[in-house]
Amino acid sequence: MPARIYQPARTAMQSGVAKTHQWVLEYDPATPRELDPLMGWTSSSDTQGQVRLRFETRDEAESYAREKGIEYIVLDPKARKPNIRPRGYGENFATDRRGAWTH
Repeated sequence: MPARIYQPARTAMQSGVAKTHQWVLEYDPATPRELDPLMGWTSSSDTQGQVRLRFETRDEAESYAREKGIEYIVLDPKARKPNIRPRGYGENFATDRRGAWTH
């Protein structure tokens, strides 16, 4: 069963870059999820889907996979350009504002 090694992206609720510096090794699902007819919950008999290993570097994750004989695919992260305003948040309260500040 192949695994994926990737660097997670930040969540939609996250403005910073916390929890995005580590690399994750995660197994691909071996069996599809099934729908429970009574409760409507999804379930799977695949226990590997619950395994998520974190590593400090990409090389550590790759060497672990090679050592354990795990097939893996490395997904490179997409680089983002930083969104930094010239004066930042403090500009909202500057005394030298040119226009009137209203809501």
